[in-house]
Amino acid sequence: MIDCIFCKIIAGELPSWKVYEDDHAVAFLDIHPVHEGHTLVVPKKHCTDFVSADENCLRSVIVATQKVARAVLAATEAGGVNITTANGSVAGQSVFHLHWHVMPRFENDGFRLWPQSTYADTGVELMASEIKKWI
Repeated sequence: MIDCIFCKIIAGELPSWKVYEDDHAVAFLDIHPVHEGHTLVVPKKHCTDFVSADENCLRSVIVATQKVARAVLAATEAGGVNITTANGSVAGQSVFHLHWHVMPRFENDGFRLWPQSTYADTGVELMASEIKKWI
């Protein structure tokens, strides 16, 4: 993709701080990290997002993500990591090239996850039934 910032990083047209690369994926430090060590893992092949990516793309990038997560844990001495991706602009996706965030987490680090709610009455059964229709 000609205007994709991650494709430009992969091609070496833009600078990055690469920490991992194989035949199918590359990982580099996020320039706006949640914590130091926050790393992005992207497939070399342009895929817009998680839902539209083909299985081969997903397999290669998830294996790379696991390797990077292990390295981030060791390098930062973090107590854990969040591994996440956003799918679509309403979900917070701002770069439309599939990527996984590997974010080191520390005790009482102030980073908060999403608020939780509950289903009303039979809502959980109805939602489960609706999702099953599409699989």
